[in-house]
Amino acid sequence: MLNFTPALRPWFARIVRANHSCFNRENQRQTQLRVLRRLLRRAASTEIGDQYGFRAIKDYDSYRRAVPVMTYPDCRDRILHMVAGEGNVMWPGRCRRFAQSSGTSDGKSKYIPVTDDSLRHNHYYGGAAVVAHYLDLYRDSRLFAGKSFILGGSFANELKGLDAGVYVGDLSANLIDNINPVANLVRVPSKHIALMADWNKKLPALIEASLKEDITNISGVPSWFLTVLRGVINRAGASTIHDVWPNLEVFFHGGISFEPYREQYRTITDPARMHYLETYNASEGFFAVQDSLEHKSMLLLLDAGIFYEFIPLDSLDDPHPRALGAWEVEQGRTYAMIISSCNGLWRYEIGDTVRVDTVEPLRITIAGRTKSFINAFGEELMVYNAEAALAETCRLTGASVLNYTVAPVYADGGRRGRHQWLIEWDCRPDDIEAFADELDRQLQRQNSDYQAKRSDGIFLDRLTITDAADGLFDRWLSSTGKLGGQRKVPRLSNSREIMEQMLSLNI
Repeated sequence: MLNFTPALRPWFARIVRANHSCFNRENQRQTQLRVLRRLLRRAASTEIGDQYGFRAIKDYDSYRRAVPVMTYPDCRDRILHMVAGEGNVMWPGRCRRFAQSSGTSDGKSKYIPVTDDSLRHNHYYGGAAVVAHYLDLYRDSRLFAGKSFILGGSFANELKGLDAGVYVGDLSANLIDNINPVANLVRVPSKHIALMADWNKKLPALIEASLKEDITNISGVPSWFLTVLRGVINRAGASTIHDVWPNLEVFFHGGISFEPYREQYRTITDPARMHYLETYNASEGFFAVQDSLEHKSMLLLLDAGIFYEFIPLDSLDDPHPRALGAWEVEQGRTYAMIISSCNGLWRYEIGDTVRVDTVEPLRITIAGRTKSFINAFGEELMVYNAEAALAETCRLTGASVLNYTVAPVYADGGRRGRHQWLIEWDCRPDDIEAFADELDRQLQRQNSDYQAKRSDGIFLDRLTITDAADGLFDRWLSSTGKLGGQRKVPRLSNSREIMEQMLSLNI
């Protein structure tokens, strides 16, 4: 294949220059206020625009006075009306695409609008920005001398009676399905394979579709891609993925932390030839991209159809928290991130916390979630999912639990990752393995992302249960100095630090 990289470099360089123009705080302010004015003007005649008087809003101060901070439950009814076909609800016109992701405390899944404007001005622009900054960092790249391997999801969902032409599924499925046909000439796999829902069929199809291709770059979630790459290596009888794809040079990754997988990727690649670039691309929007080798944090994309606000964590529980504009945040502080976007979300709390690493330019690192969670494998398991699943399992089995905590066990030695539950029982079930089976089923009922990762055991093994000795949790709390009336047992953790502390006391 011809190397088109030199010819395409000037086009991508324009994106880098545009991003660099927002490095100083005054330009950040002007750029973001321009985005806000565009958003308000576009949505002035919508249902939500009428309710909050978008036409009368003249500046940022009047915007944050007029419009409250919202969570998904605040938006759910309007979004479901959009799914049902209503137009001009939260964004002009009718939205026909929705990204399904993990739900809230009173729902298994949430549905995020994917409007034509959000595709054009945000998601696809973000994808171009990733490539642009990579080419800027690696001047000897031959990225467009081969093909991209983009790993996506499907349109599998549990909504019934969708109108023809309405698509609900993973964000990646929406992006692949709507991609410019020209991009399909330099992308694998085919759309048919990319959108397959059955991973038992999809995984071998992905392997066969990519085996003989000249792949220069891969994009996806680290945990999912690790399974695919190992399959390609095994199918080819190779030692590393570079034995199969000698021109592979970069993995554009996001969705979950890459750190737990870094060493595993080193074992299946040639580290001297492999680069990694992190992205912050969520169902709600494409927010940031790594633009520096010196800084592992990510550059916030300030002119990509999203207006950002940041709430200090100590104010998050206030009835009316005061948010800050992107140009007002402080270096080293951690904030909850709020967005107003061309997908129709307004002052929407996405549930992520970010740490501001630099302010000129504005670079951030994902710090975690605003609530307890496990997202080691892309499952986004929340405390309310775990509590509901555990309660139902206890009801069905006659067991009862005094205390519990959960942590990930990362893939090792050919085994897939899983969750480890450490449980102190009030009434232990007769069959602990049957209890684990039922708890796993209930978690899948509560959380669609966990269900997807557990599908046929391809990416995530069934959870395991470890018995906690009597009084273990009290001993651990005492060791931390927190035993007493205000004691708080961590339920879910995205690392094994607390689990290992407890296991060391479990005698």
